[in-house]
Amino acid sequence: MSAEGEEEITIEVVEVTPDATKGSMTVEEALQDVLKRALYHDGLARGLRECAKALDRRQAHLCVLCEACDQQEYVKLVEALCQEHNINLIKVSDSKKLGEWVGLCKIDKDGTPRKVVGCSSVVVKDFGEESEAMHVLLDYFKS
Repeated sequence: MSAEGEEEITIEVVEVTPDATKGSMTVEEALQDVLKRALYHDGLARGLRECAKALDRRQAHLCVLCEACDQQEYVKLVEALCQEHNINLIKVSDSKKLGEWVGLCKIDKDGTPRKVVGCSSVVVKDFGEESEAMHVLLDYFKS
């Protein structure tokens, strides 16, 4: 039953692979996303006391340390605990940026962070939900 006014419709299926988007995310962006998701799921330990307790109890999946920390004993303790318990350690250059990523700031009406508090160490105890950013970080640690 074909009429003169009917046209043939063809549907083209395009498959999107997750590998195409993986290359666009840097390690820093992935870390920021993982920290945001962990903060939402209450899976972060911030500060020396909380981090040391989480690292010693082997509750940590990932540790983030600020390179600009001026107390060498602090850095030695966190690095030694990570090495002893085989916990991945990543270093960030700026403590204010790390503090902003883990929620140690006030957000104003425009969405810009105000009153950012510096943070020297953070431990991720719970990643929350599985995401592309988490896989990017885990691949980074494997290589």
